Amino acid sequence: MIDTSSDLVPISLKDNLARFWVLSGRKILAIEKHFDSSQGTPVFTVAGRYSTRGWTEWTEGFVYGSAVLQFDATGNESFLDLARSHVVERMASHISHVGVHDHGFNNLSTYGNLLRLMVEGRIKQDDWQAEFYKLAIKTSAAVQASRWSDIPGGGYIYSFNGPHSLFVDTVRSCRILMAGHALGHVLMGEGDKPISLLTRAVQHMAATARYSIYYGEGRDVYDVRGRTTHEAVFNRNDGAFRCPNSQQGFSGFTTWTRGLAWAMLGFPEELEFLETLSDTELEPYGGRTDLEAVWLKAAESTCDFYIENTPTCGIPYWDTGAPQLHKLGDYLNRPAEPQNDYEPIDSSAAAIGAQGLLRLGHYFQRKGDAQKATKYIQAGLRVSNSLFDSPYLSEDDSHQGLILHSIYHRPNGWDHIPEGSRIPYGESSMWGDYHARELALYLQRMIDDKPMLTFFAGVNS
Repeated sequence: MIDTSSDLVPISLKDNLARFWVLSGRKILAIEKHFDSSQGTPVFTVAGRYSTRGWTEWTEGFVYGSAVLQFDATGNESFLDLARSHVVERMASHISHVGVHDHGFNNLSTYGNLLRLMVEGRIKQDDWQAEFYKLAIKTSAAVQASRWSDIPGGGYIYSFNGPHSLFVDTVRSCRILMAGHALGHVLMGEGDKPISLLTRAVQHMAATARYSIYYGEGRDVYDVRGRTTHEAVFNRNDGAFRCPNSQQGFSGFTTWTRGLAWAMLGFPEELEFLETLSDTELEPYGGRTDLEAVWLKAAESTCDFYIENTPTCGIPYWDTGAPQLHKLGDYLNRPAEPQNDYEPIDSSAAAIGAQGLLRLGHYFQRKGDAQKATKYIQAGLRVSNSLFDSPYLSEDDSHQGLILHSIYHRPNGWDHIPEGSRIPYGESSMWGDYHARELALYLQRMIDDKPMLTFFAGVNS
C-alpha cells in the first residue's frame, strides 16, 4: 500500500516538473507532425507511435487540451495558436455529439480551459471569443444532460452502451453540466419545459455514489469499502438496479483501477464546485450538508481503497482483482513492476487518481482536518513523484507518448505486447498524458502558491 506517513513537499518535484514540460512540448509537436488525423484521433501508442482505435472519439479534446495546458505552464504561445486553430477546425462535432457520455472530457479540456485562461488574464480579453467558448460549453452541457434514464428517486446519464448502463467514468462528465449551469443555461425539453442541468448532475452523482461505489455495508459478498464497479446495469422497464458489470475491468465484482480513479477525481472536484453554490440553491436537493456527506463519503472511500490496494510507489495494477495478481506474491508492499510476467499496471489510473488524492487533501485542509489533509496530500505526492520520473516519464524522443505503461482495454487485447513479453507495457495513452499534464499544472500552482486549478474558474467569473 502507499506510504502516507512521509514528509514529501511539492517543491521537491520542481526539477522533475521543469523536465516534464520540456518533454511534453516535444511530444505534442511530434504528434502534430507525424500523426495522420484523417485516420481518426490519437488514442494510444503502439511501439511508441500514437494510433487510433475506433470505439468512440473520446480523446480528441485531450489532444488539443494538452496544447492548451502546455501554453498555460510555459507561456509558449505557439501551443496556444496550435490548440485554438484545431479547436475551431475539428471540435464542433463533439459539442453536439448525442452518442457519448464523454462531454466533460472533450469539451472542458478545450473550450473550458481556453475560457479559463481568458478569465485568468492569460489570454487577451475578447468578448466574442469568450462567447464562442461559453456557447460551446452550454450546448455540450445540454446535450450531455439529454442523455438521460430515469430511475426511482432520480436518474443518470447513460453510457454509450445504452439507456440501461451507468458508467463510473461519467461522474467526471458531470463537470460540464455544472459549468453549463454556472453559465445560466438549462436543457429545454418538450413543451419548452426547462430542465435544470444542476438537478441532472446532482442526480447522476447520487446514482453513481449509490450503485457504482461500495462502502463495506453488505451490498453483496464482494462489498469492500471503496471499491468500484465500472458499469451499473438497470432494468429499463421499471428502472430497478440489476447488477454490477465491467467493460474494461476483469469483472463486475472486481475493481478496474481507472474507473476507480475517475471516481476519486470526480467527487472531490464537485465538492469544490459545491462550495461556490448558495445554500438556497442547494435546498431542493436536501441541502448542503446532505449533498456534501454523500459526495465526501464516495471520495474518501475510493481514495482510501486506492491507497490500500496500490503498490508502495503509487502506481496501480490495471484491476485489483486481476486473475494472475496472486502470482506476483506480496506485490502491494513493493513498487509496481511494469515488466512482470502476469498482469500489467496502468499509469493512466495513477495520473487521474493522484489529482483526486491531492484535491481531497486540500478539501480537508480547508475544513481544518490536518490529519486527513496530510494523509491524502502525501499519497498524491507519492504517486506524482513516481509518475514524473523513470520508468514512467518517457524521455525517448522516438516515443510519442509522455507517460509510459498505460493500459487501454486489457480484456479486448487492444494493448501492444512487446516481443518476448507476456503482458503489455511501455506504451502511453492520450488520456494518461493529458491528465499527467493536468496534474503537473495543479502541482506547479501549489509550488508557486497560485490559485488552485479548477474546471469552473472560467464560468464563475
